[in-house]
Amino acid sequence: MAREPAYPIDPLFVDRWSPRSFTGEPVPDAVLQSAFEAARWAPSASNAQPWRFLITRHGDANWETFLGLLMPRNALWAGRASALVLILSARHIERRRALVDNVSHSFDAGAAWANFAHQALLLGWHSHGIGGFDRDAARSRLAIPEDYAIETIVALGRLGGLDTLHADFHQTESPNGRRSLDETVFAGRIGEPAFTDERNAA
Repeated sequence: MAREPAYPIDPLFVDRWSPRSFTGEPVPDAVLQSAFEAARWAPSASNAQPWRFLITRHGDANWETFLGLLMPRNALWAGRASALVLILSARHIERRRALVDNVSHSFDAGAAWANFAHQALLLGWHSHGIGGFDRDAARSRLAIPEDYAIETIVALGRLGGLDTLHADFHQTESPNGRRSLDETVFAGRIGEPAFTDERNAA
């Protein structure tokens, strides 16, 4: 399904989607380093850079541990990814030599994840964020300190065909759409139209 933006944007933003079908081929260091470098330059409050990434590649010593954190239905397709990335965010920030709560740690980690996903796509690799996994088990099995919030797991890989995907997911394996701007952007208060453009007034 071709995605068509309502307003002019770079094709990168509509070309990125979250497939479940991956080829399973190894991901080169250069691809990972480039994607994480893009993540490194994401904006963050007070330049705290709260994001942290734990990575496993298909078949390495940590692969089964990461895969075992996923809900069974997610493991059906994510097992063919080339890498799994667990995204964390630091809950605290240092201000005036004291650690205080960083209220935007998750928000900022989300910005880093978006950079990662878009840079990976520019290199020909797709990613899929996964919310369905056992966070308590992740903290225990991966020895994650309480100072870090566990955000999501990202599957990364080359786009595969339906022949590499469990039949349960065939019908939904296509890019989805987005709600229109008039349902998302408001003038001061929820429900107050921000634009008069006919494309968003319908």
